[in-house]
Amino acid sequence: MDLSSNLASCLVCGAPLVKNGRTTAGTQRWRCRVCGASSTRRRPDVARRQQLRRFLIWLTGTSTQADAGGGTGRSFRHETAWCWHLRPRMPVTGEIHDAVLVDGIRIGSWCLLIALSSTGRVISWQWSAGESTAAWEALFDQVPPPKVIVTDGGTGIRSALARAWPDTAVQRCIFHLPMNVTRELTRNPRLKAGRALRQIAMRLSSVHDVDAAIEWRLMLEAWWQQFGHLTKERTLYDNGQFGFTHHRLRKAWGVLHQAAEAGHEFTFLEHGNPHTTSPLEGGVNAQIRHLLRHHRGMTIEHRRRAVEWFLLLKEVPIESAHEYADPPASPQPRPVAEKPDGPALYDTSLDAGERLWLRSGWAGHK
Repeated sequence: MDLSSNLASCLVCGAPLVKNGRTTAGTQRWRCRVCGASSTRRRPDVARRQQLRRFLIWLTGTSTQADAGGGTGRSFRHETAWCWHLRPRMPVTGEIHDAVLVDGIRIGSWCLLIALSSTGRVISWQWSAGESTAAWEALFDQVPPPKVIVTDGGTGIRSALARAWPDTAVQRCIFHLPMNVTRELTRNPRLKAGRALRQIAMRLSSVHDVDAAIEWRLMLEAWWQQFGHLTKERTLYDNGQFGFTHHRLRKAWGVLHQAAEAGHEFTFLEHGNPHTTSPLEGGVNAQIRHLLRHHRGMTIEHRRRAVEWFLLLKEVPIESAHEYADPPASPQPRPVAEKPDGPALYDTSLDAGERLWLRSGWAGHK
C-alpha cells in the first residue's frame, strides 16, 4: 500500500524544519529557520495505518464496530470503507519445505485452496471456482516443490502434481481414506464383503511402523482373493444396459486399491511427514468458518477479503500488515471518440433549418 511519508522540510524554501511548540488542539507546530514560515503538518500515512489496524482488529476479532472504532458503528464504517479495496498478498520467501499440506474450502460460490507447512505456517492460497487441475497448478506455481505433499486426494490434484511437482512424494490423508470408504459402504454395510473392507479401512489409523503396514497390505490382498469377484459382477438393468452389481463396493475397493498401488498411504513411515490434513482442516479451515460465522451477512467479496487478511495475519504482525497490501487497480479511462470534420450527414437531433418551427398567422394558419 503506497502511503506518503512525512518529510520535515519547508514547503516554501525547502530548508529543514524544527519543532515550534504545539497548537491549542495539541498538534505539533513546525517553523523554518530560514524564511520563518510556521505550519502544521498532517500525517495521512499514520492516520491510514491506524485506520487499517482498527479495521483488522475488528475483522479478525470479536469486538463490535463501535468498540473497534472508538465511536459509532457508522463512523467506523465511513473511516475504514477504503480498507475493503486493499488486496493482501502473502510474502514470497522461496523457502523449501519438507512437507506441505493442501486442502480446499468452499466460501460461497468460490473455492479457496490453501497450502500449509508441516509446522503450521500458511504458505500460499489460491481462489478458484473448484478443485480443478488448473487451480491446483496455480497454487503449486507459488510454492517451491517440497519433499512430500499431504492431500485428501481431491479431484484434479493428481494431474496437477504430475505437471508441477513430479518429483514430490505423495501422502494420502489416512483420515479421509476411511471416510471415503464409509461414504460408499455406509457405517453398516449389508454385505459381508463390505463389512470386511470397511474394517480394513478403519485399521489404517493404527499403522505406525513398517511391520504393521505390511500386515495391512496383506489383509487388503486377502480381501481381494476372497471377495474380488464381487467387484466384477454385472447385472442387466431395466434400461437394457449392463452395470456393475455391487458398484458401491467396487468404488470403495478402488479407493484403497489405487492408494496402495501408488504407495501413497504409508509415505510418512519413510519421510516422517504428517499423515493427515487435520492440522489444516481442524486448524486453519475451522478458524475461517468461525470467522465467517461471526461476520454473517457480508458480501462474497468482503468474505474473500476477510479470509485473505486472516491468513496473512497468521504470518505477519498487524503493525506490518500495510506493507503486504496492494491498492486497487485504477480504472482505465474510456477512449474518447473523435468528432468528424464538417456537418453531420445523418443525425437524430432537430435543426431549425428544416423549417420545423416556422409559423405565420394565427395558430400557425395562413
